Amino acid sequence: MRTLSVVDPTTAATLGGIAGLALGGLAMVAVRLSDRSTAAEVPSPPEPLLPPGVGEVIAVLRSSGILVDSSDRVVNNSPAAVAQGLVRGQELVHPELLHLARAVRRDGIIREAELTLQKGIGDGRLVVAARVAPLGADHVLLLVEDRSKAARVEEIRRDFLANVSHELKTPVGGISLLAEAVLDAHDDPEAVARFARRISVESDRLTRLVKEIVELSRLQGADVIKDPTLIDVGECARDATERSRLIADEHRIELVTAIDEGCEVWGDAELVTTAISNLVGNAIAYSDSGTRVGVMVRRGRPGVIDVSVTDQGLGIAPDEQQRIFERFYRVDTARSRATGGTGLGLAIVKHVADNHGGNVSVWSEPGRGSTFTIGLPAANASGAIDAADATEPAEAGEPTTYAVLPHDTGPTSSVSA
Repeated sequence: MRTLSVVDPTTAATLGGIAGLALGGLAMVAVRLSDRSTAAEVPSPPEPLLPPGVGEVIAVLRSSGILVDSSDRVVNNSPAAVAQGLVRGQELVHPELLHLARAVRRDGIIREAELTLQKGIGDGRLVVAARVAPLGADHVLLLVEDRSKAARVEEIRRDFLANVSHELKTPVGGISLLAEAVLDAHDDPEAVARFARRISVESDRLTRLVKEIVELSRLQGADVIKDPTLIDVGECARDATERSRLIADEHRIELVTAIDEGCEVWGDAELVTTAISNLVGNAIAYSDSGTRVGVMVRRGRPGVIDVSVTDQGLGIAPDEQQRIFERFYRVDTARSRATGGTGLGLAIVKHVADNHGGNVSVWSEPGRGSTFTIGLPAANASGAIDAADATEPAEAGEPTTYAVLPHDTGPTSSVSA
């Protein structure tokens, strides 16, 4: 005999409610899955296709090629565009270029512009010529050429001409005024003689200035020496020292030399002599009476001939040392005028060193004097220096010392280089 259990009405209602909720939840899940499936089946708008061959052309461009789509997104670019900092990821870095691209997309007119853009995060500037053109219905092509070097050359040319004009006016104006003074004082022999001596000084200064301008222009026009010959740097140093000995004696400055034999390089002997002579002349001009100027030629580093000129003069402040090789730059303008300096001597030294494949450096401290060193590639680099003779470069800001010339305020019996 079976016993049947009867569920009371309240329990039955509760179970029915739970079953209804479960069925409703399953229905909602099914609807959502159905919606997602339908959405997945709807195709998204296709990406605009690039015109055929554009990517290959952009990849081989030397200038910066950048292709942007209708949403200003960079879709292709040449390596130069990244190297110059014009593109970062899929974005144009500079708003100036983005403005040009949008204007071309808007009206379809090709545009060209020269722009000065910020370079990186510093104060540097990038001068570029940009040509922007529509490419198909959805893309804009930007061709950007770096003209920073040409802009710098043009700026240097303008500054050079302005400086030359200013420097030439001074002796020419002086000669003109002195000539008038001579005419006015024609009945005073002493005044005439005094003015004539001044005219001679200004004339010598003008001659020297014109000569150095021509020399510097010639050096800037050639990257290397056309017909190099084997030259003895020691002989060049001796010749340069002798050229300055008379003026050194007048200022009671002793010239001291220490020259290694067999220091040979390939180059132009007259140019090397001129460079050393300029350094010696500068050392004399900025030294006090009773001091010494040292000239040293040595095989100081492997494969390099070093020419060092040391003085016991005023020294050069650190912030001035970065500019002393600029044309017409003078540390002490008043003293330079008094000595007839043109401000071109160190610029010539730098160009002579550059044209011989070398360099020029300076060590100086105010009150301790200065040492200028020209480094030139040795003619026989292999075997030119024994390992025992090689000298390690000095640490930054410290001179290497050699027993030649004492500094009054520096180490005893040493020359700083």
